[in-house]
Amino acid sequence: MVAIGIDLGTTFSCAAVWRHGNVEVIVNEQGNKTTPSYVAFTSSERLIGEPAKYQAPFNPCNTVFGAKRLIGRRYDDLGVQMDLRHWPYKVANENGKPVITVEYKDEKKKFAPEEISGMILSKMKQSAEAYLGCEVDSAVITVPAYFNDSQRSSTRVAGTLAGLKVLRIINEPTAAALAYGLENNLKGEKNVLIFDLGGGTLDVSILTIAEGSVFEVKATAGNTRLGGEDFDNRLVAYFAEDFRKTYNIEIIGYPRPLRRLKSASERTKKFLTSATEATVDVESLYDGIDYHGKISRSLFEELCSDLFRDTLVPVQQALQDAKMTKDQINEIILVGGSTRIPKIRSMLKEFFNKPLNASINPDEAVAYGAAIQAAKLSGQTHEKIQDILLLDVVPLSLGVEAARGLMCKVVDRNTLIPCRLTKDLTTLDDNQVSMTIEVFEGERSLTKDNNLLGVFDLNGIPPAPRGIPKIDVTFDIDVNGILTVSAKDRSTGNSEKIIIRNEHRLTKDEIAKMLEDAEFFKEEDKERRMCLEARNQLENYVYQVKNTIAEKGDKMSVEEKVVMDTEIEEAMEWLDKNTDCLREEYERKMTELMKRWSDILKQFYGHILRHKAKRQRSETYQATLDQESTSVDELHK
Repeated sequence: MVAIGIDLGTTFSCAAVWRHGNVEVIVNEQGNKTTPSYVAFTSSERLIGEPAKYQAPFNPCNTVFGAKRLIGRRYDDLGVQMDLRHWPYKVANENGKPVITVEYKDEKKKFAPEEISGMILSKMKQSAEAYLGCEVDSAVITVPAYFNDSQRSSTRVAGTLAGLKVLRIINEPTAAALAYGLENNLKGEKNVLIFDLGGGTLDVSILTIAEGSVFEVKATAGNTRLGGEDFDNRLVAYFAEDFRKTYNIEIIGYPRPLRRLKSASERTKKFLTSATEATVDVESLYDGIDYHGKISRSLFEELCSDLFRDTLVPVQQALQDAKMTKDQINEIILVGGSTRIPKIRSMLKEFFNKPLNASINPDEAVAYGAAIQAAKLSGQTHEKIQDILLLDVVPLSLGVEAARGLMCKVVDRNTLIPCRLTKDLTTLDDNQVSMTIEVFEGERSLTKDNNLLGVFDLNGIPPAPRGIPKIDVTFDIDVNGILTVSAKDRSTGNSEKIIIRNEHRLTKDEIAKMLEDAEFFKEEDKERRMCLEARNQLENYVYQVKNTIAEKGDKMSVEEKVVMDTEIEEAMEWLDKNTDCLREEYERKMTELMKRWSDILKQFYGHILRHKAKRQRSETYQATLDQESTSVDELHK
């Protein structure tokens, strides 16, 4: 079994594998270690990763990004509604769930966020298989520490849709801590704070690492709606307003110029990491008008000042939950691309009054740690990882609704997992024979202020005065942080294992349909690959003949050379104009060219061989000429 670690990010994803006693970050087909979390749909194909991101400015309404911010959420979630204002693609409400709508092959198609994430995971799987030269069947996938049960379950579904056996879902900061611990060969005990600020989420975790092998999470906090995308959006709003003031044209609401402005803003943000001033140039931003803008690092920091301040809130919360002071933290580890922003670093340095640790690559650390966990779970016994013990925690308190809508906590946040905890409930009415149990997560005292995970009924309770029946409700949280709830009537021993019918989650039928769609895309991708191979074969043949004519064309007659030069030029023009043909068309063109060029090439090669035979007066050359003149392919060879 080959298992990899995958950091499924909001803006970029990364995969790594344990091999030859070390972690190797997997390089994709473009030669990069990170892959954009983009999926694009066109009139002829589906694109994933870098090709999808490159064409986004020209196809904004059918290019999906940031799906991680939708996964496992309801459509009416406040965060979803805020994000919808910044996305050019359409998100519809279907039975309370967000569904992405695009045009694909001139038809309207609907995809759940799990499907989009599944496509990205499938791309990471393919890249790993190409890199390793073997099949990859399993993975450890990371999620933000503050992902709730629904988001974790949906991420697992995405992995299944990608054709992966999901060995475990682990928290991103915990994975980064694994990377840090293994790389630094720690001795003794250290308290480390992982500050993970990515494209769409912020996670802060405090861990105690003992001898570099026991990783105990003490506390976790975060914000699943704060990251680099939000900083980009502030720049987009600034430049859009600048454009409006300059040209009296409002571009808010027009997907194409906004998408192009977003790409420019992202580049500007990165440039401001090392420069104090940056310019933005977008050709023909709207109605043929070129836009030229300028921004300083100080202005960028002012535009995002409230967002930057918000990054310290989870830091303070995590310290409070871990019952630690700032002085007790030995290392502050930076993870995530957005931690490169100078203001973020200066705020953290000032807060802790100590230097920050940027020794691990912020883009690769999470995948690195996931690969370590994948190796351990898949049975690798290397001495570096055999003693690693990972002790994670529950990110949010879990409980049930008690009388008058009170939140009755069963599992407190930051409880170590896996865990199994039981709470006894009782009836509220006389002779009550069934009980409705509502399961919530959150820290508020009233359930209406917390997140509803699911509702189920326990039937068959013997009639009795209220308060007499005793019902044991058990919360079972596995190593992935995923919850199941069971209920047992203590008086009769009657028990049921209840699967929460979470509205966030997909039904079996929906998952089955998605698996069918994934299989459909698999065949389509296979056909697309064969089509590209046929085109490449044709293109290689044309250029091979062109180079041969260029090198040895002086031995051809003038008429033959003119004919071949014209033929080659026409073939290259045909390739330029027909970038999206069926495989059969490329194969048919290949056959046509080989047949048409065969007579000229026969004469050409025959002339060369006869010239050699005459010059060297060798019967061997003449015999070779006679033999090789029988076949165009053999002659060419």
